[in-house]
Amino acid sequence: MKTLQKLPIGIQTFSKIRNGDYLYIDKTKEAYDLIESGTIFYFLSRPRRFGKSLFLSTLQSIFEGKKEYFKDLYIYDKWDWEEKYPVIKLDWNMKLQTIDDLNDRLKETLKDNQDRLDVKCPDDISLHICFERLIKETYKKYNSQVVVLIDEYDKPILDVIDNKPQAKEHREYIKGLYTILKGCEEYIQFCFLTGVSKFSKTSIFSGLNMIEDISLNPDFGNICGYTQEDIDTTFQPYLKDVDPNRFRNYYNGYNFLKDPVYNPFDTLQFIANDNIYDNYWFESGTPSYLIKLIKQNNYFLPKLSNITIGKELLSSFDIENIDLEVLLYQSGYLTIESMKEKRRGGFEYRLKIPNLEVKLSLNDFIIDYLYKQQSDKSKFQDDLYDALYDAELNMFKDTLVSLFASIPYNNYTKNDISKYEGFYASIVYVYLQSLGLDIIGEDVTNLGRIDLTIKINDIIYILEFKIGSNDALQQIKEKNYAQKYICEQKDIYLIGINFDKDKKNIGNFEWEKV
Repeated sequence: MKTLQKLPIGIQTFSKIRNGDYLYIDKTKEAYDLIESGTIFYFLSRPRRFGKSLFLSTLQSIFEGKKEYFKDLYIYDKWDWEEKYPVIKLDWNMKLQTIDDLNDRLKETLKDNQDRLDVKCPDDISLHICFERLIKETYKKYNSQVVVLIDEYDKPILDVIDNKPQAKEHREYIKGLYTILKGCEEYIQFCFLTGVSKFSKTSIFSGLNMIEDISLNPDFGNICGYTQEDIDTTFQPYLKDVDPNRFRNYYNGYNFLKDPVYNPFDTLQFIANDNIYDNYWFESGTPSYLIKLIKQNNYFLPKLSNITIGKELLSSFDIENIDLEVLLYQSGYLTIESMKEKRRGGFEYRLKIPNLEVKLSLNDFIIDYLYKQQSDKSKFQDDLYDALYDAELNMFKDTLVSLFASIPYNNYTKNDISKYEGFYASIVYVYLQSLGLDIIGEDVTNLGRIDLTIKINDIIYILEFKIGSNDALQQIKEKNYAQKYICEQKDIYLIGINFDKDKKNIGNFEWEKV
């Protein structure tokens, strides 16, 4: 019986994976196509722990002519291994809270490159000038253009994104560093930057107008992540006792305009932990800042299940004007569901939560952070799920009443959020999303928008929320919202919920079965 290859958990160095006989999903076709496409400067945005660092390391081994690492891979008989290039690689792999932290990290990574390339910077010049000198002196020493690889280029900003003045200071620091690349273009054979966020050209990239962003290029949509084919072939021996549908629903779903892909971190951790379903990727970095933005902006959470956004917003991020939906997408908590061309030109993208892991864990985190209900949360979730599964609408009502009654009073102090329908609707939505249900927020019909549509166990629930005495159920009936789902031949329940801003709870709850 053939021994299974070791899993490369936490290993981001291509040579170590190949030398150590670890499992490797071949991304050298994407690397070869990228190099051969003719452009010099490239940028790739992907969520954290998605394989960006490993791809950068793969590029480094290709340009350094390490042919021995590529046997049996796509690029092996296509690349001229006699043509080698010196590689300068920068990374920001440490916690970066101050400019001193940036200086320390840049000094260390520049020293590593100087030692490896045997090129020295004078001690009396600035680190930015040292970077420029390193490029030029390496070019002279090796009589060859150089390759520049920059990993997690935006980490200095993202580490302090909740401190706007500090983030701006870090932005100007790295902007000055990256602008050097423009002046050194004649010395550079190839340059590749990776990161989580794509900052607008007026901020980080103002000096790099020649850079090609491949983040939404379908040709490179699978450049990071594991495809379903990878799971069904290479990973099949590791997952032979796993329900493929459950595994796919829990971890697949990221889409960058090619195939749906799995996050590598989740896949490897799942196998290493004896096929236990857990929120491995989510728990490796909690989205505290995102939740702060949701709270500050009183964001209407049902919108998360029905977002359409333009390409210009999807690929742009700015410290002065942080768009929550863009940040959720670039961070990996939303992904692309579909793309369509607009009549007047350009494209728009429909976003979704990628999979069950993110849906469950993100909404659980929102409940814990915003509503402070850790102690009763599990019981509320169980009761809500059972009530909807069995169409026990009185139980559904009673659970919601208890849920709102349990919200600590300080959620309502120093603000007037209890006056807004969106506050109550968001609480209902986030609890139902934390159950992993199929939910559509602001569900569009020909006569209006349904506040929430829920599908479970061959049942469809249509919910409308109102503040005060307005008849929520009557609106559902007058606008004939149920008509949209009649053809599905499922039981349909109409639920109208009125909230009382004084009681800070449900004032009236009515329902009918169609």
